[in-house]
Amino acid sequence: MHHFRYAKGQLYCEDVPVSELVSQHGSPLYIYSSKTLVDHYSRLDHALSDLDHLICYAVKANSNLGILNTLAKQGSGYDTVSEGELMRVQSAGGRMDQCVFAGVGKTEQEIEFALRKGIYSFNVESIPELERIDRIAGRLKKIAPISVRVNPNVDAKTHAKITTGTYENKFGIAFEEVEALYARIARMKHLEIKGVQMHIGSQLTQVKPFVDAVRKMLPLIKRLQASHDLKFFSIGGGLGIVYDPALASGTAKWWKSSEAKGILTPETYAQKLVPLLKPLGLRILLEPGRFIAGNAGILVTRVEYVKNTGQKHFVIVDAAMNDLIRPSFYEAFHEIVPLKRKRGKSIATDVVGPICESGDTFCKNRLLPPVKEGDHLALLSAGAYAFTMASNYNTRPMPAEVLVQGAEHVVIRKRQQTRSLFRGESLPEW
Repeated sequence: MHHFRYAKGQLYCEDVPVSELVSQHGSPLYIYSSKTLVDHYSRLDHALSDLDHLICYAVKANSNLGILNTLAKQGSGYDTVSEGELMRVQSAGGRMDQCVFAGVGKTEQEIEFALRKGIYSFNVESIPELERIDRIAGRLKKIAPISVRVNPNVDAKTHAKITTGTYENKFGIAFEEVEALYARIARMKHLEIKGVQMHIGSQLTQVKPFVDAVRKMLPLIKRLQASHDLKFFSIGGGLGIVYDPALASGTAKWWKSSEAKGILTPETYAQKLVPLLKPLGLRILLEPGRFIAGNAGILVTRVEYVKNTGQKHFVIVDAAMNDLIRPSFYEAFHEIVPLKRKRGKSIATDVVGPICESGDTFCKNRLLPPVKEGDHLALLSAGAYAFTMASNYNTRPMPAEVLVQGAEHVVIRKRQQTRSLFRGESLPEW
């Protein structure tokens, strides 16, 4: 699962005590395990070894240059959704010709940038977008590589805010319209059909929705192959991770078990999907983000106050919803553990941040060991959709980020300084 563990009563990231990192770099602090990133990428890569495939890491999950560079060294491709993400990939040493560009609202500037950089393919979401790409490619005297994102109308049964594969969602082209659209694309002078793409949602913990979607797509793919020179089929991302091992296995403890039971693994995923995909003879693209980065990171936070109201036991910490919004935004669960193993009877606790919002809460009524002011807690599984969704709400500077490899570590993002947050602002002269 990951390389965070207790040893002699202390929480470690690989071979480094987390408390040492906090002493050097302060709190709140994001800490990532390089070994976990590489292990998760390699495990998925190996599971799909019977296919011609390309893993395109979803940059939106965690876009730090240090993370992107670690994956570039493994040969990763990238799933991007903005000009800024493409710039990040290039700056991190990633290959532009292994980038796909997704998203429903690509601007003219972004499309032109991607064409000039020679990306692998656009994942196209609408007819107006196709027309825009064709027009810009013509102006630049280029041929734009495209795949259409097909909406298969398959409900992934995941959180409403991260499901993408039904007709209620804003993504893709309706399944029934795709064949006619490909025939139209074939007549457009500045577009080259490269493949077909789908994505049904995020944080899927069962293989069945993937299987259902692929099976629905297969007849369509075969009909398109008969008329067009398809090079790839992208099955999107969505592989889920363990946020709460106790829910996954009933008894698992994350520091004792390297693999929680009863959840989707790369091996199970490949076992079900490879036999369906291999007969196509196409390159298979995947766009995972959370699976690779999610359990590779933690957020460490300092206990500022312990407050008892008679009805509630609050632990008030220095991290807030602007640092990690998932619990507030998605009602998401993150395991919370002390940096030093604690003895004593667990207490039903609300861990909350300092922001003046009732939603600034990391957990409610969770049984946690007793802590005191000055202690530190770690929020696990904070490597994806954590820092990358952070903000400066309440004029709060963003935390530092540290990447660990074995017994070494490097700061891959310095802590923001408060004055830098309003340096670009000015007072009106009137």
